[in-house]
Amino acid sequence: MSAHTSLSRRQTLKFLASAPLLPLGASSALLAACGVTKQSTSAEYVSTSFTAMAAPTLADAAAMATTSVGSTLNVHYADRSTQHYKLAYQPFFITGAQVPDGKGGTILSGGYFDIHNKPIIDKSVAGKERQFFSDSPDGTSLLSIPNPTVTGIKGKAVFAVVQFEYLTRDQLGAATDKNNAYGTLPSPIAVLTLDQDQQTGKLSLVKYHNVDTSTAHGLWITCGSSLSPWNTHLSSEEYEPDAQFISENNFFKKYSKNLFGDESKANPYHYGHLPEVTINPDGSGTIKKHYCLGRISHELIQVMPDNRTVLMGDDYTNGGFFMFVADREKDLSAGTLYVAKVGAGFSVDISALGATLSWIKLGHATSAEIEKLADTLKPGDIMTSVKTDPLDTSYTKIFADGIANWIKLKPGMEKAAAFLETHRYANLVGASMGFTKMEGTTVNIKDKIAYSALQNIQNSMVKNDPAWRASTGITINKAIVAGGVFAHNLDGDQKDTSDGAIKSEWVPIKTKALLIGEDIPADALGNLANPEKIANPDNLKFSEKMRTLFIGEDSSTHVNNFLWAYNVDTKKLSRIMAMPAGAEATGLHVADEINGWTYITSNFQHAGDWSGKLHGKVKDTLDPLIKANYNDRFGAAVGYLTAEATQFTLSKK
Repeated sequence: MSAHTSLSRRQTLKFLASAPLLPLGASSALLAACGVTKQSTSAEYVSTSFTAMAAPTLADAAAMATTSVGSTLNVHYADRSTQHYKLAYQPFFITGAQVPDGKGGTILSGGYFDIHNKPIIDKSVAGKERQFFSDSPDGTSLLSIPNPTVTGIKGKAVFAVVQFEYLTRDQLGAATDKNNAYGTLPSPIAVLTLDQDQQTGKLSLVKYHNVDTSTAHGLWITCGSSLSPWNTHLSSEEYEPDAQFISENNFFKKYSKNLFGDESKANPYHYGHLPEVTINPDGSGTIKKHYCLGRISHELIQVMPDNRTVLMGDDYTNGGFFMFVADREKDLSAGTLYVAKVGAGFSVDISALGATLSWIKLGHATSAEIEKLADTLKPGDIMTSVKTDPLDTSYTKIFADGIANWIKLKPGMEKAAAFLETHRYANLVGASMGFTKMEGTTVNIKDKIAYSALQNIQNSMVKNDPAWRASTGITINKAIVAGGVFAHNLDGDQKDTSDGAIKSEWVPIKTKALLIGEDIPADALGNLANPEKIANPDNLKFSEKMRTLFIGEDSSTHVNNFLWAYNVDTKKLSRIMAMPAGAEATGLHVADEINGWTYITSNFQHAGDWSGKLHGKVKDTLDPLIKANYNDRFGAAVGYLTAEATQFTLSKK
């Protein structure tokens, strides 16, 4: 113990009331904000680092079959001392569990409901009928609101919004190991009320509320999410159903049947937009869908600190980089939509200067007017699209999700096309529609840099690939299946390509490679990408106080997907968590401070989703372990990173 008197827990919390703390399972760990003086030693907080964990191997098969954490959080002070906190993972629940509904009863976590909020029943195996529930929780936001009214709270109420992207298989599909349920069910979204222990920071679930999505026509494949600066949950609808060829989409018909009871009732133009969830004091949630941010493959978007500028990736082949500037702060119901044009210099070399970005204005609209167009227009009213060359020069050849299309816009349909056929219209106006699977986006406010994850760098980005076009300005010589993270410099006083002023100080003006994965021949475990580097990045979140970019993987190249921490000052990349083999890392969110505590949320999807060559060396060993851990592979975890209860230190030793 140091010469300074050790403070009691209560005294320490009082002294450090303004400092965010990382919650421990039954105690607390110190993570002071920059510039805060430690009262016991007068040593100022300097930085945070992570001691990396090793990737799990078959030497410890149990670690490969669960959420494995072997990393350490290190808090550094000006007197050159460091406090160390061993991290751990704490689930709120495993999907499929009955959890409290806040009314004295229970509700099925991750359960699916139709447009009338009635449970949707899995009838695929006679005699085993049960409500469908998701194995794929995804986007999560953690927040507090003023004056909550939820009963049963002993500490303080904290809320989490959790969305469930899809179900991998029904019971019949599980029996045949067939992925047969993707995209066929309306995505649920839930509000969790959590009781925050004020002595330890521990979060305990006291209420699960299923949000009524009927006013938004139901939700379609909700993937990543973010917390808006005004404290709402910004959801997503990924892989928008292709309205031009909707008759060919059998799983959209199944989706319509499950949601409405009628396979022809769902309107594809109602999906592929941006839902927003507002938390109510009683722990319920209300939803509205914004139709004016482009109908694209929305993933994890990011609103800039001006409360108006929205940066959006596009989880799509032949995708674009999009920006929306709202007319009013904290209101996404009207604004201007832009798409990027990539200039010279695009490179996957992290030492390269990068490529300039300019912005094409697609149009201005309100959500209400685009929803009305969606209600009234048919795909053929907007444009004609065919997949074989019509040998007619009035058509323009494009690539939509890697597939050649020939399209012709109907007269006067520019606005409808811009907001309801955004991918095709962006091609018509000359945008750089050449990215592959641009997923999560986040922002480093201090340095004025945004980051985007490219899950893969392949197909439409690779020279001479069938989906590649030189005119996009996006060209690499060889695919990098492991993908990478790009950084975008942000600035103001910009004009679009028609010389119109862009009313934002947060416009991306240059993009360059930050972290790039490395494809390898299969190693001894089966990894197809270097396990010491990121592979197939998906979720991104940036912590201003920790100066750390957190990266979650959706990897077809790592046997276990990982959660990484990359310090933008030291350039150190640290593996901090491994998901069960075959599972995708999802639900990443970083809350620098909620009632004085710091949280990192993380979920996973579809544990044991085996992929031939990648998992051939581990499947036989791990499959029974994962089935035992996660409800025969039907369950998945929703939870957060904490620290082991044994790390009970509130003052320096």
